Amino acid sequence: MTTSQDRIIIFDTTLRDGEQSPGAALNIDEKLTIARQLSRLGVDVIEAGFPYSSPGDFEAVQKIAETVGVENGPTICGLARTTRADIEAAGKALKPAAKGRIHTFIATSDIHLAYKLKKTRAEVLEIAPEMVAYAKTFVDDVEFSPEDAGRSDPEFLYQVLELAIAAGATTVNIPDTVGYTTPAEFGALIRGIKENVPNIDQAIISVHGHNDLGLAVANFLEAVKNGARQLECTINGIGERAGNAALEELVMGLHVRRQYFNPFLGRPPESEAPLTNINTQHIYKTSRLVSNLTGMFVQPNKAIVGANAFAHESGIHQDGVLKNKLTYEIMDAQSIGLTDNQIVLGKLSGRHAFQTRLQELGFELSDEEINKAFIKFKDLADKKKEITDWDLESIVNSEVRQPPELFRLEFVQVSCGDRSRPTATVSIRTPDGEELTDAAIGTGPVDAVYKAINRVVNVPNDLIEFTVQSVTAGIDAIGEVTIRLRHEGRVYSGHSANTDIIVASAEAYVNALNRLYAALQSDVEKIHPQKSQPVEVVAGS
Repeated sequence: MTTSQDRIIIFDTTLRDGEQSPGAALNIDEKLTIARQLSRLGVDVIEAGFPYSSPGDFEAVQKIAETVGVENGPTICGLARTTRADIEAAGKALKPAAKGRIHTFIATSDIHLAYKLKKTRAEVLEIAPEMVAYAKTFVDDVEFSPEDAGRSDPEFLYQVLELAIAAGATTVNIPDTVGYTTPAEFGALIRGIKENVPNIDQAIISVHGHNDLGLAVANFLEAVKNGARQLECTINGIGERAGNAALEELVMGLHVRRQYFNPFLGRPPESEAPLTNINTQHIYKTSRLVSNLTGMFVQPNKAIVGANAFAHESGIHQDGVLKNKLTYEIMDAQSIGLTDNQIVLGKLSGRHAFQTRLQELGFELSDEEINKAFIKFKDLADKKKEITDWDLESIVNSEVRQPPELFRLEFVQVSCGDRSRPTATVSIRTPDGEELTDAAIGTGPVDAVYKAINRVVNVPNDLIEFTVQSVTAGIDAIGEVTIRLRHEGRVYSGHSANTDIIVASAEAYVNALNRLYAALQSDVEKIHPQKSQPVEVVAGS
């Protein structure tokens, strides 16, 4: 293997590092849905999870390996610490994949060695190659990461990497674990590795980095110039703390400026060949899918996929764009799959046309899911004359891709105005089938609805985020609501879409409560496996 290849490998860790964002927990079906879309997007490697961390993560990696890790599909990767138990779990979970990779890591910075690992450098020099060699007994493709490489002594780093490669590592990943380095420093680190690790030509140099100082993407692009050929990133840049390097920003940076980057990859400057295998027209759809399923809102001014990324408010800008888009747009919105929002269906459209259009948009749904979505579509078509692709996407995300329906909203009604006290009445069907109704007064209609729901459900929580955005323009646009709740230190998200913002707000809140309630049940079962009774729900007074 050699690092002389003239393209960049895209390693997506949305399902592993991205899922570590507070409140971004995904169930197995949601992970599978995202993995399928990542495959359509064209990522080379999907880091599907950390198999040893939980039975749920093991099962998710195993299912993704089986259904997405097909012969012509992406490599499926599982994370493992440098321990035999971790590596064995990853090996078993990845067994169904046509191309499996174990990604094993151990810290190398002095601060991590002293305070986290409580190990010496000599011990790390023994453990790293031994565990890489053990991983090779399960898969041929092994990636090794020296955690916190950005703050490690370079000379020690060179030693660890040389031993890992000699033991069989096919990729060595250089993580800026805490987002500490600057582009010049990170580029120099990669250059130093290429110049000082004798057997580096036997492995691909990869980079992984966090965005604590807002420099992750810039660091990665500098790393490419200095020899990195794999970029570890996430959709929308989600991840721990300030997140990871954003896939869409890296890919489009390499795409738009490929003539600048071509020489660093040994290509003629004028080459128009893409630098990655990514199908850029799937970028926007993938961004929306991950945002909806994780509850991680994409800020309007987010590069590439934000709502304002292709909007022009200034009169001077508008005039220039109308004359020639190149005056203020460096890329075409359609290149990331952002269509002109063309109307595709109406109230007279049948189920077959509806299903066909969803398939064209890349949705793979079961008959039951199609039926649920079609009912929602017909309901929307009675309220809106014009149904767009964005509306259809919103229907699927809000109606089909939701947590198990333990609590169900049966009825919501509000009364509000500038001369009245906002009052809400709700009816909720509980997990045991009982329908409970209550009412509450709030500072506004949504506050009143949430207070009424809390009186019925009676599960303590703190609302920490409430966001609303319209899917399309117009007075009859669908409004999407995303909320996040905190309970005992954990965060749970909920999402819904409706032409009625109050209804969407209520549904999103119930979705989040369903995630919270399911987690509480799971905790009870872990402590008392013999107990099959659900957590008791007490109606509020």
